[in-house]
Formats: sequence, C-alpha cells, structure tokens
Amino acid sequence: MSDLKTKHQSARSPHRIEAYSDGVIAIIITIMVLDIKAPEGASIEAWRSNVPLLFAYTLSFITLAIFWNNHHHLLKATKYVTSAVMWANMYLLFWLSLIPIVTAWFGQNINQKWPVILYSFVALMSGTAYFILTKVIVKANPGNDLQNVILSSKKEIMSFTLYVLAFIFAFVNVYITYFIFTLNVVIWIVPDKRLEKIDS
Repeated sequence: MSDLKTKHQSARSPHRIEAYSDGVIAIIITIMVLDIKAPEGASIEAWRSNVPLLFAYTLSFITLAIFWNNHHHLLKATKYVTSAVMWANMYLLFWLSLIPIVTAWFGQNINQKWPVILYSFVALMSGTAYFILTKVIVKANPGNDLQNVILSSKKEIMSFTLYVLAFIFAFVNVYITYFIFTLNVVIWIVPDKRLEKIDS
C-alpha cells in the first residue's frame, strides 16, 4: 500500500514535466543559434552583416533564459501537477518553440515593421502562456505559499504590461519596441526572491 502511494505521488510530482521542459528549451536555443552562419571573410568587418542576427539571437537567448529560470523556480515550488498543469505547460512550450523562426525573420529584417510585430506577438503570447501556467499551478496546489507570491507579484504585472506595449509600439516604431524588450529583460534578470525561498 505504501509503495502504491509513493508511485502515485511520484506520478503527480513536477519532476518529469520540468525535465521535459528543460530539454525542449535547450533544443529551441540550439535551433536558434544554427541560423547564425560564420562569415566568408577572415576580417572583423565580415561580421557586420551578422550583427542584426546576433542582436536578435542575444535578445531571444536572454528571453528564453528568463523564461527557463522562472519556470525552474515555479516548478520547484510546485508540489503536485494535474492534467491541466501539463497542458498549460505544453501551451507555453508551443509559443516558446516559435521563437527561433520569428527571431530569424526579424534578425534578417531588423528595421522592418512586420517581422518585429510578429516577434512581439510571439513574445506576448509566451508571456500570456506563462501567466496561465502560474494560475493553473496555484489551483492545483491549494494552500501553498505559491499563491500569495504569484498573486502579489508586481514583476509579473509589469512584465505582461511591457509585452503588450512592445506589441502595440511595434506598429509605430521598432526601436521603441527594442527598448521595451530591453527593459523587460532588466526587470527579470533577477528572479523573484520569494519564489526562490519557496522552492528551497
């Protein structure tokens, strides 16, 4: 009876979903870097044509790193997962998996409106998906301190607002959108300390 209970608890633990997500994000980053080709020339000037792609890759890499970092702490603070949590996590991974293709497009067309609009849309939907995941996890773990941390997180509200603004300003001025993305990166470089305390 005890062994059966242990197996049941293990099946509901977040370890498998975390390991799977880690693998998917690692593959996403790998695919993304493959779009950057080495220049044909041997001079430093030969790299100039790759500067936009390097900028796009760096922005997306840091964005993915932030999602992974916060996703890690979120699942470490999670005791149980449900089918709803698993589907919400897959929904997040779906939008993150689109980052390489939109990164390549806007990296090749750094000053053009529509590539940046699409990139901003994918980033917004990724942020929305992460927000949904947190809510579903809170519902699956009633009484956990996680609920108080997430509901009172000013960072999440600010970050989501910035994603919305980045998408809106992409229709107006791509450089404002770049600035907003940079600001969002700065906000999330340091994860929520309260979330770290829960998973410790």
